[in-house]
Amino acid sequence: MPLSPTGEIVLDARERKVGAGAFNVIQIEHAQAIVAGAEAAGRPVILQISENTVRYHGSLEPIGLATLAVARRAAVPVAVHLDHAETPELVHEAVELGFRSVMFDASTLPYEENVAATRAMTDRCHRHDVWVEAELGEVGGKDGAHAPGVRTDPDEARAFVAATGVDALAVAVGSSHAMLTRDAVLDLDLIARLREAVDVPLVLHGSSGVPDADLGRAVSAGMTKVNVATHLNKAFTGAVRTHLGENATTVDPRRYLGPARTAVAEAVTHLLQVLGAEAPLIRT
Repeated sequence: MPLSPTGEIVLDARERKVGAGAFNVIQIEHAQAIVAGAEAAGRPVILQISENTVRYHGSLEPIGLATLAVARRAAVPVAVHLDHAETPELVHEAVELGFRSVMFDASTLPYEENVAATRAMTDRCHRHDVWVEAELGEVGGKDGAHAPGVRTDPDEARAFVAATGVDALAVAVGSSHAMLTRDAVLDLDLIARLREAVDVPLVLHGSSGVPDADLGRAVSAGMTKVNVATHLNKAFTGAVRTHLGENATTVDPRRYLGPARTAVAEAVTHLLQVLGAEAPLIRT
């Protein structure tokens, strides 16, 4: 199946009032697992590669081309997205490789500088028909770069979207990156006000720390693209630990990476089902 544009997946999800699952790729097993999980759920999916993962692999090209190849062989619509890119050079490389969307993260800059940098990047990407996500109101959990407790102001969000021309906006509403527990408390009222304030899809980062029921409520309140990374890494690592604990003589990585891939696929299927279900806004 041809690579799907991220914008089409996200806008279709928003129109149908469901969430669009976006899952981070660390290595090729993650990409394979995420696609397998999406196929089992019968849902579109977005594969994301972060700047941190690019550093791990030494460059974008090896993991980027592998992920694009996995996406093109999928039986469901799959998009490939660059996540949390802080340098224009990385964005340009992703566009050249064939990524259909990027998240340009200038949120650590003062507001006016964030606007200027994001506007310039959006203009350039749109010339290549590439969809652009940006961030306003830093999402917690990134050492030093993202301050926990920050919230996105709806009026500022409206002005930011108008000034930059971005296609989607990541907002800070109570989630935090790299959470190992699922007890984040989202401000559902703020999500609703942000949805009213801007005409582009909202993106929830740090979704691994949000329980299933509140993911559904976040989508009902106005979130569309939902990013998940740490939750999948927990499933992956847990399966590896279990296998090695039960098979102390294993030396072939395929023996433990296979179960880890299966565990991630099952987690993706479940989360896509959660994001595709209706949920009440009131906490129970």
